[in-house]
Amino acid sequence: MTQVYRAVLEREQHNQTGRRLHFYAKGEEIPLVPQGVWQVNQGIVQLTTLCQNGEEVWLGWAETSAFFGCCFSLLRSYQAKALSDVRLTWFSQAEIEASPHLSQLVLPQMVRRLRQAEAMLAISGMRRVEDRLQQLLLLMKGEVGQPVAEGTRISMRLTHQNLANA
Repeated sequence: MTQVYRAVLEREQHNQTGRRLHFYAKGEEIPLVPQGVWQVNQGIVQLTTLCQNGEEVWLGWAETSAFFGCCFSLLRSYQAKALSDVRLTWFSQAEIEASPHLSQLVLPQMVRRLRQAEAMLAISGMRRVEDRLQQLLLLMKGEVGQPVAEGTRISMRLTHQNLANA
């Protein structure tokens, strides 16, 4: 996405919602600030961590309406990358704590992320690669799957490396 196009979209979105939307192109790293969280308005964000040996581990994903940020994690290495073009809104932690409405929006999304993280942990503990892949695809089907005539379409584009890191 060109900078001019991005700036025009930001200006339009800022005027419509009263909050500034941040745009990240597919593959871009999303900066994480300890004092706040992002909410996904559009697109899918991959959440990962780095092990001591440098291996990347897939923690899950955040899709439309989900909140994510390093303040929700105890991991020292917590990273977010756009799996598609994404539009995000940033909220400070103080803002969420002071707003009952925002807190009510965050809670169900955090429960969803917790369940997703537990499922990812259970999947990573499976010994057979075939079982891990099958369970990961079933999880993704339930979370981001869209029914189509041929079955289910998973709305994320993944690489072999994404699947290997899960």
